[in-house]
Amino acid sequence: MKALITGASSGIGYDMAKYLSNELGYDLILVARRKDRLNKLKKELKTDVKIIPFDLREFDNLEQLYNEVSNMDIDLLINNAGFGLFGEFFETDYDVESDMIDVNIRALHYLTKKFLRLFMKKDSGIILNVASSAGFLAGPKLSTYYATKNYVLRLSEAIYEELRVRKSNVHISVLCPGPVDTEFNEVAHGFFHAPSVSSAYVAKYAIDKALKHKLIIIPTFKMKLVIFLQRFVPTKLLLRINYHIQDRKMTK
Repeated sequence: MKALITGASSGIGYDMAKYLSNELGYDLILVARRKDRLNKLKKELKTDVKIIPFDLREFDNLEQLYNEVSNMDIDLLINNAGFGLFGEFFETDYDVESDMIDVNIRALHYLTKKFLRLFMKKDSGIILNVASSAGFLAGPKLSTYYATKNYVLRLSEAIYEELRVRKSNVHISVLCPGPVDTEFNEVAHGFFHAPSVSSAYVAKYAIDKALKHKLIIIPTFKMKLVIFLQRFVPTKLLLRINYHIQDRKMTK
């Protein structure tokens, strides 16, 4: 079995690689910008590992990545690459947000489509897209990030139904965790006051559920409860609540 993981140099992607290789015996293709981090990770893994140091903000790299790996008989695609940016929408840097959209949406969209077609030809394969609990909400002071994760969630749900109707043996899952202990806060220039869970726990939970063809994967009971209850809260009140939650993520 072989898996491709984007955003594999840290956080959830890093721990997914360790779990897939060292516990489940998957050969891996690891993609991220930081070659030194990928090389470090490769030394910790037990199976065959190919590293590809690509910046997924560049569309040419997406095409080159797919062309390089499309004949490698991949069984599992994990679209994990992504980042966020704290701040009010009128203040945040457009160029950073444009990069975020390119990574969080365009790269995921492209790789999902290309691998979905590949998997459907052989009638097997799993796609695991990493979204967030943010995918169920609007996020004042983290607006673009929340919007990108809404896209990931709804796209994955729609593809799931298309595959179900076709009775396909290809499956898609979407991971929607709450706060996770990763480098997200450092990159986004803020931090969570809410308790976070370990990326190793989230990585294992997500992969186990994806291999069982679970559609929406929410790692903790508390976050499942929050997402369930929010559907009963009026939109404007929910926006106020979420604004105050984001407001506590203070800029460093």
